[in-house]
Amino acid sequence: MDYYSNKISQLIQQLSRLPGIGTKTAQRLAFHIISMPEEQVRQLADSLTEAKANICYCRSCQTLTDQELCPICSNPKRNQGQIMVVENPRDLAAYEKTGKFEGVYHVLHGAISPMLGIGPGDIRLKELMQRLQGEVDEVIIATNSSLEGETTAMYIAKLIKPTGIKVTRIASGVPVGGDLEYIDEVTLLRALEGRTAL
Repeated sequence: MDYYSNKISQLIQQLSRLPGIGTKTAQRLAFHIISMPEEQVRQLADSLTEAKANICYCRSCQTLTDQELCPICSNPKRNQGQIMVVENPRDLAAYEKTGKFEGVYHVLHGAISPMLGIGPGDIRLKELMQRLQGEVDEVIIATNSSLEGETTAMYIAKLIKPTGIKVTRIASGVPVGGDLEYIDEVTLLRALEGRTAL
């Protein structure tokens, strides 16, 4: 039995498609949006439309940006010779919060997972290897400490070692099975400082 009119049910259904949003949260969000002033709703809708239309991948590091190069890659003060490889933009943001890493990043947008059918060709490894043609001294692998993250780290290390570029892995200050985006800055900083060669 439907409790709500068709338009409200549609809004709840669309909101519940978002990750981490169940039916009850979708209902709360829907009723909140309906009660918002019309101008705020329009601004929200415009922000969603503009983000979808204008956000793309950084030409260098592959993070999400609305420019050709993201603010980190375009910053002349960053050490372009030190690249930290992360799984997603949220991991990049987590490391940036420490304020201690002065290099640049490479965002893979995933991790190798044969169980899920995700192979090396499904993540941004080709773009990473192209970047290594330049002046790169060190690649820091900062994938998650999950089975997929470890598999990805080992695969990347095997690809890079023949080039002679130093390859390191973040230290185990990050708990096994932990996602970088949920870990505090101090733990992330310790993991970065205690990285070891692969």
